[in-house]
Amino acid sequence: MDMESTNGQTVYHIKKGPDGTLLSIEHFDLWYGETQALFDVTMTVEKGFVTALIGPSGCGKSTLLRSINRMNDLISGLKTDGKIVLGDTDIYGPNVDVIGLRKTMGMVFQKPNPFPMSIADNVSYPLRVDGIRNRKVLEETVYNALVHAALWDEVKDRLRDNALGLSGGQQQRLCIARAIAADPEVLLMDEPCSALDPVATAKIEDLIDELRGRYTIIIVTHNMQQAARVSDNTAFMYLGKLIEYGRTSTIFTNPKVDRTRLYVTGRFG
Repeated sequence: MDMESTNGQTVYHIKKGPDGTLLSIEHFDLWYGETQALFDVTMTVEKGFVTALIGPSGCGKSTLLRSINRMNDLISGLKTDGKIVLGDTDIYGPNVDVIGLRKTMGMVFQKPNPFPMSIADNVSYPLRVDGIRNRKVLEETVYNALVHAALWDEVKDRLRDNALGLSGGQQQRLCIARAIAADPEVLLMDEPCSALDPVATAKIEDLIDELRGRYTIIIVTHNMQQAARVSDNTAFMYLGKLIEYGRTSTIFTNPKVDRTRLYVTGRFG
C-alpha cells in the first residue's frame, strides 16, 4: 500500500496482491478488556468481490467488520493480536495513520444516519472536511455519487432539501452515496437493510450488485437469503470464531463443516 502526504495528511493507495487479494486477515484476536471476542480469525478478501459475514447474534461479525477500519479503537480496553493486511500494509502496525486509512474505506451502518443538512451537502461532506471547496468538483462528486447510489433520479430536483425528509430507504442510499463520494477502495456495510422494508431492501441489494467490481464490499447480514443473493464469498462465524469461509454457492449448498450446514439450513441461530 503506497502512501503520500496531502495537506499534512496521509493518503493511502492500495495495491492488490498477485492472486487478487486486497485484504488479508491473519490469526486475528480481539479482546474487550478481559473478554475475548475474536479468536484466531484468518481469511482473505478478493478485490472487487462482495464478501458476506454471517452468523447468529453476538458471533463477532460486526466486531470483525469494525476491526477492518479500526473503529473498535474507540472502545476502552481494546486489545488485538495478529494482523489485518490491506494491500501490503498491516493496518495495526505502529506507523499507520488511522485517519488516512479510514479514508480508503466507506462505512454504512445498520440504521440510516444522514446528517441534518441538505442532500447535496450530505454527499459532499467527506470532500469538504478535506478542505475541497471547488464548486465544480463538489457538484460533480454529488452527481456521480448519487448516480452510483441509484438515487439521482429521485432527488435531482430537491438537492437543497433537508436529507431527513427522505424515506428510510432513500436515506440509506444517501448514506451509501456519502460513503462512496471520496472514492474508497473498500465499502463496509453493517446490516444495511435491517431497518428497511422489503421494497427498500430490494433496492439496496440491487445497488450492491451494481457496485460489485467498482468497490470491494464486505457486508454483515443476519439474513442468510440476502447473503446468498448478493455475495460472492461468505464467512460463517460462531462464538467469535471463523467456522467456514468460501464461495457463497458452496457455503449454502455443500458446506464442509456440519455446524455451517446446520446454520444455513435453519437448524439453529
